[in-house]
Amino acid sequence: MDQMLAVRLHIPSRTLRIEEIRRPQPGPGQVLVKVEAAGVCLSDAHLIDGTLTPLLLDGDTVTLGHEVSGTIAETGAGVTAWSVGQRVVLYAGEVRDGATHTRGVDYDGGWAEYALSSATALTELPDSIPFEQGAIIPDAVSTPWGAITATGAVRPAEAVGVWGAGGLGVHAVQLLRAIGACPIIAVDPSGTARERALAAGADLALDPADSALRETVAAATGGTGLAAAFDFAGVPAVREQALTVLAPKGRLVLVGLTDRPLTVTDGTRFSYLQQQILGHYGSDMPVALPQLLRLVQSGRLDFAGSVSDVLPLARAAEAVDILNDRTTSPIRLVLRP
Repeated sequence: MDQMLAVRLHIPSRTLRIEEIRRPQPGPGQVLVKVEAAGVCLSDAHLIDGTLTPLLLDGDTVTLGHEVSGTIAETGAGVTAWSVGQRVVLYAGEVRDGATHTRGVDYDGGWAEYALSSATALTELPDSIPFEQGAIIPDAVSTPWGAITATGAVRPAEAVGVWGAGGLGVHAVQLLRAIGACPIIAVDPSGTARERALAAGADLALDPADSALRETVAAATGGTGLAAAFDFAGVPAVREQALTVLAPKGRLVLVGLTDRPLTVTDGTRFSYLQQQILGHYGSDMPVALPQLLRLVQSGRLDFAGSVSDVLPLARAAEAVDILNDRTTSPIRLVLRP
């Protein structure tokens, strides 16, 4: 029983393997969590294809998975806040020596039967919330929540745009609706994604290739443009398009990750209108997770429709292929060890 299965990525070769490895033991201030559900994110796919590379990883191989829920299996020395059997959601990362380390990127994550966590980097999962829904909150939900409420500082009745209605963007639409943004305009080349955005609460869903997009946004916002625009796609063309429909003093929030250059085509216009470009990464987990869990528990938010499918751990590579294929356009796939 001291062995476990884990989905490991060898960074130099970008090789993904299911391996039997030694089950970790919790040290002082740590807990061992029996994983019940682990989300599959586009960031995982980008790690595998080489678009993203860990910056702080100690070694050359990592267990993927930064969206994790489960139950406490063991506690390390000095841990008194947690007991065996408690249902928990793990933070998607933690601060170590002043730097943010991302779970499943900079240290081993939850695509495994068990996962280690600092005793301070997890939150209790209410009994009323299924493990599959709880697992996706630390990124697919809390990242847009942080982008909207903290970085973007969206206020009620502000006009907002969401570029990319995938796993994060569709939740952004739902969250923007919950806090009273109006109108909410979703932009995505996929007809399926646009329909999904409308079902989640968008007032309009536009194709970025629509030649009348600027005019449509202007009409929907009384000619002022968007107070805030969110790029969940991580595509340079998206960012340039969003800048063209921002209101004076409007904010463009960059959530989707890309290593491509950021271009402001008309710098004079950008400065004259006093617009802003803001980078966003993750969320303030100790604040965001309890807030979101409380909203779900009270019925204000519902992510039952966000789990597109649940697959066994052995099918992790297939889950990544489904995500990359984009034919079925899943919101979130979840692995169950």
